[in-house]
Amino acid sequence: MAWPARAATWVGGGGIDAARTAHADLARTISRFEPVRMVCAPGDVAEASLACGPGIEIVPVPMSDGWMRDIGPIFVRNERSAEVAGVDFQFNGWGEIHHDWMLDADVAEAVLANAKMRRFEADFVLEGGAICVDGSGTALVTEECLLDPRRNEMVDKIRLERWLRENLGIEKTVWLGRGYDQDETKGHVDEIAAFARPGVVLLHTTTDVSDRNYEIGADNLDRLHAVRDAQGRVFDIIELPQPDRVDENGRRLTLSYVNFVFVNGGLLIPAFEDPADKDALKIFKRVFPDREIVPVPALDFVRGGGGLHCVTLQEPAPRGA
Repeated sequence: MAWPARAATWVGGGGIDAARTAHADLARTISRFEPVRMVCAPGDVAEASLACGPGIEIVPVPMSDGWMRDIGPIFVRNERSAEVAGVDFQFNGWGEIHHDWMLDADVAEAVLANAKMRRFEADFVLEGGAICVDGSGTALVTEECLLDPRRNEMVDKIRLERWLRENLGIEKTVWLGRGYDQDETKGHVDEIAAFARPGVVLLHTTTDVSDRNYEIGADNLDRLHAVRDAQGRVFDIIELPQPDRVDENGRRLTLSYVNFVFVNGGLLIPAFEDPADKDALKIFKRVFPDREIVPVPALDFVRGGGGLHCVTLQEPAPRGA
């Protein structure tokens, strides 16, 4: 995880103070299941240490903002040796929507150096939230995000698929259309679709035909029905409801239950103080009967433009651990 560093990111609610409290609470929740490392700007070490408490490793790293899913490395494993390494993709502030993202472009390298892990440098822009993989060769992406010329100029699907295959071992790239309407990341897949396991996809949809996400969800549903995964399987698609999208100031928020986090033996799901929380919880318990399902208050993350998945990044254990 990464300690929030940019006050301007956190508008509404309790601002960056509330965001930092939410990060500390989430770190402690995850620590029930697995070790947690929190990187933070050098000047914030004392505050982060006190807020997170014992058992959370604090690592000073210069940062601009702090969305670890997008600024950290994407981890890979060697099939023969089981060695874990990290791919350091280029980062340009989600297509330069922020002016002060430069320090975040070096966070992935610092994370890998701290972990004493092998680093592979990729020569194209890719954020972790822009891709979802099933571990069996299939990736979900959106055209809105990966074909964004502000991220990678003059790039088509064929070239992007080759890059994903060469850098991450992706055998089949499944192209969805658009991401969540008005998502600040401009199309990240981790707000609309995620693998529960190979062959099973959780998809964000809404029954409100007046909502722009209705058409987006319907199109993505059609696309998933029309393709197979890398192993030739037809997708089993499970739809997740959309909660209300307005905060206390009337601002539309990107509320999505798809933005959940796998932990060892458990699953952390977002809770939005919305009636749809109960329906989503029932779906997750049905889909993941062998995992402990933990609802986590997520509004303070969403106010900054992301969610539980966006602020976390799983690191595979080394061989024998």
